[in-house]
Amino acid sequence: MVLRQFQFPADYENGLHLWQQAGEGIGIGPSDQPAEIEKKLRRDPDLFLVAESEGCIIGSVIGGFDGRRGMVYHLAVDAEYRHRGLGNRLMEEIESRLRANGCRKAYLLVKQGNDAAMRFYEQRGWGDMNTIHLFGKTLD
Repeated sequence: MVLRQFQFPADYENGLHLWQQAGEGIGIGPSDQPAEIEKKLRRDPDLFLVAESEGCIIGSVIGGFDGRRGMVYHLAVDAEYRHRGLGNRLMEEIESRLRANGCRKAYLLVKQGNDAAMRFYEQRGWGDMNTIHLFGKTLD
């Protein structure tokens, strides 16, 4: 198994399939369209990773850093490879790369009711910031 940077367009279909199979923990939306993924890769190519085994994408994580705060998006591991440490490995790598970019604090979002993800992140030292309300707006 190897961790490497996501390659567009070669990895797009397999990556999208992985995110879709991840269940309700990952919401697929307009920002996951090819043009948006391409924009993301131009901004932070070193923070968009896949785990590959025998030519298949079995995991991925997307990170972002705006110069002030980091974000982690779309951590996904293929169901056949869960509970083997791959999620931890992907998180270790994205956290390391965020630090290397000068990031001192990062956030991630977990959908309400996704208790397994909450436990996973808490075990990795992430804390629930239950003092924050998340607002969103589509800017189309």
